[in-house]
Amino acid sequence: MSLESRPTADASIGELMTQLSSQTSRLVRDELRLAQKEFQEAAKHAGIGAGLLSVAGLLAFLGFTTVIAAGVAALSWALPVWAAALIVAALLFVAAGVAALVSKKQVDEVSPPRQTVDNVKKDINEVKDARHDRT
Repeated sequence: MSLESRPTADASIGELMTQLSSQTSRLVRDELRLAQKEFQEAAKHAGIGAGLLSVAGLLAFLGFTTVIAAGVAALSWALPVWAAALIVAALLFVAAGVAALVSKKQVDEVSPPRQTVDNVKKDINEVKDARHDRT
């Protein structure tokens, strides 16, 4: 039996219920597929953000160890050695800051499945409107 076996005005209650069941099932499946795709996109952004945050932490750690090395060099060597170490440390901290900012941008792009939520709200409103029109 097809979804449009008879015009809707002439369809029996049983046929209408069958159509309703079939269309509702298809709608739910389609909405679930859409939600799955939106969650995958959000997870991708979250993963990139987490990875870049790890890079930022590693670079900050390396910067800290370089500052320690600079302190040691400053105590045991002349000015140029520790000055060079401080320059390297500053560069590592700048790189860590850039990675942290990019990471924050990626994490900020994580959002709920807006399109699915909007579609479900629209579907609910259409069902409500259709129900009120028949009463």
